[in-house]
Amino acid sequence: MPVDVGVIGRCFPDLTVDVERGRLRLFAKAIGETDPVYTDLAAARAAGHPDLPVPPTMLFGLELDQPDPYRWLDEIGVDLRHVLHGEQSFTYDALAYAGDRLTLSARVSDAYVKDGGRLSFVVRDTDVRRDATRIAAMRQVIVVRDTGGTS
Repeated sequence: MPVDVGVIGRCFPDLTVDVERGRLRLFAKAIGETDPVYTDLAAARAAGHPDLPVPPTMLFGLELDQPDPYRWLDEIGVDLRHVLHGEQSFTYDALAYAGDRLTLSARVSDAYVKDGGRLSFVVRDTDVRRDATRIAAMRQVIVVRDTGGTS
């Protein structure tokens, strides 16, 4: 069954996360980042940063730090077994750093159907803020395959 377009505008509870140096270093290692600015505090400060900067795509990983990061899909009636992560994009306004407390606010901004109803698309936008300053906006497009009632 296609996703109900009535989910457009649905907001989800804010998520507040503390950015930790150890987590940043682990993420940098996992993505193969070799610039010491992301792992060495002295190198970051020598480059003019107050602390280790958050690598660009790390913000999506922070969003996964909640107990059930996919609960929002269940809340809008999407069976996770039929989901494909279709797209992820980021718009940056400022840098985030270790020690920051960030608030992520997510909402469904669009939902539409293609391929005669066999594919539904759900667009989820998340604003990332440090206090009143927007750090970034993330957009995620989820593709949901209609199985016609079969698993």
